[in-house]
Amino acid sequence: MEASKKDKYFATPLERIQPFNFNAEVAEVFDDMVTRSVPLYRENQQLTVDLLARLLMKGDTVYDLGCSTGSALVQIGGALKEMDLKLIGLDTSIPMVEKATLKMKAFGLKRAHIDLADITKVELGPCGAVVMNYTLQFLPKAERLPLLKKIYAALRPGGVLILAEKVQADSDELQDLVTDIYYDFKGHNGYSQLEISQKREALENVLIPLRPSEQTETLKQAGFGPVEMLLRWGPFATYLAIKRA
Repeated sequence: MEASKKDKYFATPLERIQPFNFNAEVAEVFDDMVTRSVPLYRENQQLTVDLLARLLMKGDTVYDLGCSTGSALVQIGGALKEMDLKLIGLDTSIPMVEKATLKMKAFGLKRAHIDLADITKVELGPCGAVVMNYTLQFLPKAERLPLLKKIYAALRPGGVLILAEKVQADSDELQDLVTDIYYDFKGHNGYSQLEISQKREALENVLIPLRPSEQTETLKQAGFGPVEMLLRWGPFATYLAIKRA
């Protein structure tokens, strides 16, 4: 399987910045892009595996909503192969679905399946866990609570949602500092100021983060409890939300 190419998507000056979307060019570099753009990305994947190892039942179904190239499912399927899990990845991007499908085959995950689907419209079957990595943030705010309620309804008692999101600082006074520190992180990972600024413009009004307090409250409104933030680095956070038995 061909490795992800180095992300140079925003490396040249663009006359007009188009809204960010998960097209074929992004799919080609996505694994490199997300690793260099999201702090603790690999640690988040390991945290997901460690949580599911403790919380899933043998034979459970696990959904990855907005699965992109399928990296999370590869980690889960490889680490928890003895649990005989059914893995389902859903994404609206044809290039991402194609990449993820190839990845499932390359890693021999026979009980993994990738579907082209709108997660706000597709029906979810009974499941033990749902993973959403940096997906909910791209949906209009009005669509988020209905989706979370649908996830809650699909989960078995004791089932879990692991949600990773970009977040807005709870403190308006600290938002600029948090943003600057994050851009320093991207600079340390080899992104130029041009790349950082052009991507920021492309994501404007496309990626809409919530404050951590808002995100926790939304999860509770959907029915989840307990809800806990387990990982945080600047403007990125990972939540564990459980459906009570």
